[in-house]
Amino acid sequence: MNQVSTEPSDEALLAGMASGDESSTVAFVRRYQRRVFGLAVSILGDRSAAEDVAQEALLRAWRHSPVFDARRGSVENWVLTIARNLSIDALRKQRSIPTDPDDLVALSKATHGTSIEDSVVTRSLRVVILDALDAIPPEQRRAVLLASLYGRTAQEVSELEAIPLGTAKTRIRAGLLKLRSILASEEEASR
Repeated sequence: MNQVSTEPSDEALLAGMASGDESSTVAFVRRYQRRVFGLAVSILGDRSAAEDVAQEALLRAWRHSPVFDARRGSVENWVLTIARNLSIDALRKQRSIPTDPDDLVALSKATHGTSIEDSVVTRSLRVVILDALDAIPPEQRRAVLLASLYGRTAQEVSELEAIPLGTAKTRIRAGLLKLRSILASEEEASR
């Protein structure tokens, strides 16, 4: 038996929210609050900052609900993109001095002052990831770190590295594919 969902669609909730319907707004927030908060926590690593970001993301979704265009993507992608962008902005504000990605890798390898729990749980994974990063070409490593760790777009990587946009995209993609391959082979070897 197929059950038909009686819950309103995301688009219906957003339209209700845009028209000022309180019940649609409450239902929309309940539907997305965990996902938005979870995304913010995963990017920021700080529950308190993530709460602020999640609240602001849902507030922006409410404010901009009248201009949402379903032709440009799903409601879910739209809301999570708002949350992601706000999280990245918050992360950038936390960093007073930009760190060069190569310095970050070197610093991570040199750090030994972590807690016992952290060392036991993450040390081997950290070593594997750092070794995998060392195994890819430096220009790809920088592009991958800028994109994934710093949340930079391909356009921003292009500008920071003074390379064409297509080259930045290629470096990010090729670097991620090489990392995936290296990490997959490491996982196979450890079985």
